[in-house]
Amino acid sequence: MDPKIYGVPKLFLFLIIIQISTALPTKHQSSSPSNTQINSNSVLVALLDSHYTELAELVEKALLLPTLEAAVNRHNITVFAPRNEALERNLDPEFKRFLLEPRNLRSLQTLLLFHIVPARVDSPNSSESTQHNTLSNHRVKLTSSGSGQVVVDSAKVVRLNDVVRPDGVIHGIERMLVPRSVEEDFNRRRSLRSISAVLPEGAPEVDPRTHRLKAPAPAVPAGAPPVLPIFDAMAPGPSLAPAPAPGPGGPHGHFDGEAQVKDFIQTLLHYGGYNELADILVNLTSLATEMGRLVSEGYVLTVLAPNDEAMAKLATERLSEAGAAEQIVYYHLIPEYQTEESMYNAVRRFGKVRYDTLRLPHKVMAEEADGSVRFGSGDGSAYLFDPDIYTDGRISVQGIDGVLFPAEEAATPVTEAKPVAKFVAKPRRGMVIP
Repeated sequence: MDPKIYGVPKLFLFLIIIQISTALPTKHQSSSPSNTQINSNSVLVALLDSHYTELAELVEKALLLPTLEAAVNRHNITVFAPRNEALERNLDPEFKRFLLEPRNLRSLQTLLLFHIVPARVDSPNSSESTQHNTLSNHRVKLTSSGSGQVVVDSAKVVRLNDVVRPDGVIHGIERMLVPRSVEEDFNRRRSLRSISAVLPEGAPEVDPRTHRLKAPAPAVPAGAPPVLPIFDAMAPGPSLAPAPAPGPGGPHGHFDGEAQVKDFIQTLLHYGGYNELADILVNLTSLATEMGRLVSEGYVLTVLAPNDEAMAKLATERLSEAGAAEQIVYYHLIPEYQTEESMYNAVRRFGKVRYDTLRLPHKVMAEEADGSVRFGSGDGSAYLFDPDIYTDGRISVQGIDGVLFPAEEAATPVTEAKPVAKFVAKPRRGMVIP
């Protein structure tokens, strides 16, 4: 922005107000001589007239001039001023739009006051880090390295002692400092948690026999499974899916399925040996989003995760077909919460157990073999290789050493048609009637 437009007129206006206020003292001023006015050499006037025009404009929009004037009257201040480039181009447009909304005025004020320390902080002499209280009731950490580089929180000071005045000093920093409270407000607003729509309720029903309103359905207890089966929730899409199930996480007491799915995928990557499956879930398909939505709605899942060696043996042609990757992963998702102990106890007790999968109508068979659990049969079987890679009560991940495929349906034999003998009728001569 042009400082001639935003800097000079504001300075003149500010000085005129100061001169008028000093020429006409009020009754309050005469009774309390300690209340002095801001002079033209103040650091506050220097901030409004400096090359930090973006920060000065935000200070005026946030209505912070009276607050800063009172702070300067009481003590020296130190301003960590971001460069104009940091506010014009390097700031997230969505975050800047959030700050300039009238309903988020408190967040903007907190953000700006986080850059002002109610004390004079010159260049640090030692390399030890020090913490200072700010006008936003937060603390900033000031660190100086041996090479003379000064860092405030995570931003480098690019102009040390850029503006020095008797009542304060301005240090130029490379980017804006964002306190945690403002970041949480922005994330909460962006995720629509604070402005989420109210779940619609049906019209009251009247009992035709008693002509009275029917009693409403009892409330679903916290942690109860959803009413609809998981296949109905998957069928057409999120529009007809049930409402999120009550749970311990989130501001409304619902399960945070997206965070749980992200956590288990990161666990696969850190565990090692399951990078191919994680890549399919995130990049090749939208199954991570689908799984997060199902977990948020209260469903539980058990993932039979093939390791990288098993995925490497998979033919490229199987994954190149449209929808093949989704069908393969769906066959490895069991809509139950099973651990290594529960599956092993089941196959020990019942011999063979068939688990439903999200690939209808196919099921995966499990049985005991060699002291472990084997899934499938024949050459296409896989053993439980890495048990309980991830278990959080909603998602269970069990590592296997093979890729499972449903059993091929036996082709019905085609009966060959028997040749039909053709009878050619001999032509008959007509009888001549005399």
